[in-house]
Amino acid sequence: MKEITIQAFAKINLSLDVKGVLDNGYHIVEMVMQQISLHDDITLTWQPAMGSDPGTGNSTLEIKLTTTRGDLPNDRGNLAYRAAELMNEEFPQGGGTLTIHIDKHIPVAAGMAGGSSNCAAVLHGINQLWGLDLSVAMLNKLGAKLGSDVPFCVMGQAAACESLASLKDDPLACHCALATGTGTDLMPIPGLDAFVALSKPPIAVSTPEVYRGIDEIEIPAHPNNDELILGLKEQHNDMIYKNMVNVLENYTLKVYPNVVYTKDTIQKLGPSGPTLMSGSGPTVFAICENKEEADEIASKMLEVNAESFSVRTTIG
Repeated sequence: MKEITIQAFAKINLSLDVKGVLDNGYHIVEMVMQQISLHDDITLTWQPAMGSDPGTGNSTLEIKLTTTRGDLPNDRGNLAYRAAELMNEEFPQGGGTLTIHIDKHIPVAAGMAGGSSNCAAVLHGINQLWGLDLSVAMLNKLGAKLGSDVPFCVMGQAAACESLASLKDDPLACHCALATGTGTDLMPIPGLDAFVALSKPPIAVSTPEVYRGIDEIEIPAHPNNDELILGLKEQHNDMIYKNMVNVLENYTLKVYPNVVYTKDTIQKLGPSGPTLMSGSGPTVFAICENKEEADEIASKMLEVNAESFSVRTTIG
């Protein structure tokens, strides 16, 4: 029996722009994704079947998935479960039992890639437990089959998790990346070193709905991601802050008053940096000057939304 625990980190979007729509309905995006310290803990336990022979025709895998939240699926409805199925299809081990336990801390349906990070952790965990020696690029290709945010989570975990030390020097291991195409074409870039206060209203926002809705709305401002990346490289906050734009706000803030109220409330608390929605929402975050400021804002936001946190970006 073998076991590994992996930290599955959340992400925020420092920027998010929509560049067009493909014939299949998927949107072309250009966005900067930043890993943050808030994470779930994913523990995988592998028990091979008696007499199992990896690579043989017998690929029967028993998957047992448990979580600390009763509202999460423990079957194929969970991306982490599907990640295990995919790995078994690609690299059959001759049968056995894989137990996955998700200790959940990232809010669900929050625009912070919680499900995607759990999925990425299972890909990484199986890679380690089965001794597959897959690179981050190879894991990214697998992750892209499961979700557009999964490859970034794969890259972030490779950079940040002590249990994945063998991948820290992989050229794609990073804490921040520019994502283009459908979100799976990724280029590592320097990250933002900052404290962050974030707050999730007690609602779910439909990502497909937001992307469909944005097609019908005039977008008044777009991020200049080239300038944002230059600002990150030079640690120039003015260049960074003015390009922290999420065009999906133009739809979500129009349709979901809870998100508007959360953003307005955070802004009234006077954070030092920008206040922005992550992904398609509903989570809103503010860049803070120091831990004390992030702690104070998160503490006050707990009176508004139960899922409010003071965190830090991860930069290495």
